[in-house]
Amino acid sequence: MRQTTGQISRFGTLKSLLQRFAFLSLIGITFALMLIGKADTVLVDRARTTVTDAVTPILRVMSEPAGVIANFINNIHELANIREENAELREANGRLLQWQAAAQRLESDNQSLRNLLALVPEPGATFVTARVVADTGGAFAQSIIITAGTQAGVRKGQVVMTGEGVVGRVMQAGLYSSRVLLITDINSRIPVLIGDAGNRAIMAGDNTLRPRLRYLGNRTAAAPGDKVVTSGDAEAFPPGLPIGQVARVDDGVVEVEPFVVRDKLQHVRVVDFGLEGILADQPAPPAKK
Repeated sequence: MRQTTGQISRFGTLKSLLQRFAFLSLIGITFALMLIGKADTVLVDRARTTVTDAVTPILRVMSEPAGVIANFINNIHELANIREENAELREANGRLLQWQAAAQRLESDNQSLRNLLALVPEPGATFVTARVVADTGGAFAQSIIITAGTQAGVRKGQVVMTGEGVVGRVMQAGLYSSRVLLITDINSRIPVLIGDAGNRAIMAGDNTLRPRLRYLGNRTAAAPGDKVVTSGDAEAFPPGLPIGQVARVDDGVVEVEPFVVRDKLQHVRVVDFGLEGILADQPAPPAKK
């Protein structure tokens, strides 16, 4: 019994000594490693590389369960999102089917009315795509230069558009380039229709970003948010081309926010709608050899 007690006492003394000198030992080992690293960097680099190579497979194996768990959690979230999206798509599909049925009925009615009226169909429009290479807009002019001219079929008076709406009209056409008068230019005048009521007006540019509506029948003929489209009067533009929407109505002044942002123009379409009235003063393009 005394022997066991003595052994326990010795172990306790040894443990206390190790605890006292453990910190000093770690400091000594650290300094020794630093000295070795300074003395032989190649050896330290090799040792570091060896340790890294040895530990990498272990880390890879340890990371696989974590990756599997993360993928499992992501799959659960994706399944929940897929269920929500599936429900939304089913609802949207139902609405689209209703619109499809309504469109088919309207198409049938439209065709019947055309047959009754013996309506002559409008000529199909053709277009040329061109790139905007210069913006000559300033305080006294609002125009751009495009890389298409008479060689490509561009003629004075043709409509220039983007996917958003009307940009302007061709005012000068050279062989390989053309100048386009923007709808914001002070010389631009476009007959338009406003809103669902179809009130007629003239949209006049004033060299600002927002053209104004003139010659409205009454002050309540336009309200913010009303769509503005071409009316087709004077055969300058075909009817129904989108231009913008009413942005502000203040004391009889009605401003239009164009759909097309001039600063973002990169490519445009020069569209030939077959309107003879706007091409009368333009000579025919040269014949191609």
